[in-house]
Amino acid sequence: MIFETKEDINAPIEQVFPYIADFAGFERSALRRGAEVKRLDTLTGPGPGMKWDLKFQLRGKRREFRLEMAQYDPPNGMRFHTSTTGVDGVMHVDLIAMSRSSTRMSIKLEMQANNLTGRLLLQSLKLAKSSIAGRVNTKLYEFARGTEERLRNA
Repeated sequence: MIFETKEDINAPIEQVFPYIADFAGFERSALRRGAEVKRLDTLTGPGPGMKWDLKFQLRGKRREFRLEMAQYDPPNGMRFHTSTTGVDGVMHVDLIAMSRSSTRMSIKLEMQANNLTGRLLLQSLKLAKSSIAGRVNTKLYEFARGTEERLRNA
């Protein structure tokens, strides 16, 4: 199963990348939304090998999720490996300079079931794919507009 979305940001790629690499900010945001976040690595800076354990509610169930950074390529993007009970995935976060003052951010999540539990989870996600995609698109749009606003006020 694949989720893909993209959004244009009216800012140079070099200014956008630090906002998508604000891992401490994303951790705080997840905590505010009721998730449990535990950083597992001891790296002092961002890079491959960063790991998190996340626990949150999804589709009415408590889910445990592991996220590990596999690639860190400033200012072009990052790749993460994800895993939860029965489902493994790869998430690509890519930035493309459209012009000197415009950047396209694209996010692609590819998930694959590796047992019956995973197939059931992916099937429920497929049934709700359009509503999930709508929420993800809304969040990405809000992130892009927020990034533009913070850069204008900086």
